[in-house]
Amino acid sequence: MPKIEANGVSLYYELHGPEDGDVIVLSNGIMMSTASWGFQLNALAAHMRVLLYDCRGMWQSDHPEGDYSMALHADDLAALLKALNIPKAHIAGISYGSEVSLTFALNYPEMTQSLIVMDGVSHVTPLLKSQARPWLLAAERKDPEMLFASSVFLNFSEEWIEKNQALLDQMSKNYAFINFDSFVRLMKAFEAFDVSDRLHEIKCPTLFIVGEEDPIKGRSHAEKMLKSIPHAEYLVIPGGGHAVCIDKPEPLNTALIGFVLKHSQKSKVN
Repeated sequence: MPKIEANGVSLYYELHGPEDGDVIVLSNGIMMSTASWGFQLNALAAHMRVLLYDCRGMWQSDHPEGDYSMALHADDLAALLKALNIPKAHIAGISYGSEVSLTFALNYPEMTQSLIVMDGVSHVTPLLKSQARPWLLAAERKDPEMLFASSVFLNFSEEWIEKNQALLDQMSKNYAFINFDSFVRLMKAFEAFDVSDRLHEIKCPTLFIVGEEDPIKGRSHAEKMLKSIPHAEYLVIPGGGHAVCIDKPEPLNTALIGFVLKHSQKSKVN
């Protein structure tokens, strides 16, 4: 399993696709791992270099004590890219990973070729905080069954849940392997997140992607951010839930490939 020291922690990472291709970084949602991008990997790696990784506190990376923050995650990612000799990349993430990506684009604009925000927010509203609070309570009680039950109906569309009961059963078993102490730190970092006043600083090509049926980080959040980043592109995926990378992978993959190729470093040269 490849790991590398970055900003004082050991981070698990995977690199796939052509070595001379543009690099896209995919940052995980809070309950995701690198395996959660399984529906994207082959499609994207046919066109670009794909960097998957677990941020600090997630799965195969280190789970250090102390407070986490989106700025710290961004520093970790910058150190990871530098350690891998990647000077610039397309920075993409979903949910928690989208907030990491927003922070990275703000703090490391020189390393950001483009920004892709999937089902993300620029700050945590009172409603969103209340929707996610049961996850924090479940983690504090180290109760994987409660964590799964309080999140599954928010993460996936009704159609997807109806068609994927067997997969959901497997997912529920995987929650037992979450490091709950680190999950609490991740949740608190999320609750403290707010970059709304800095969004106007983002000048790189930007794409907001939202699942049409996302009940927690849906269209209203993206549309507020668009007011501060008017050059950004905006895509609503019909029928998609919050975990749109799993829920509706085909239209998502098409959007990611098209956007990255349009804004690739090679296209700039040519």
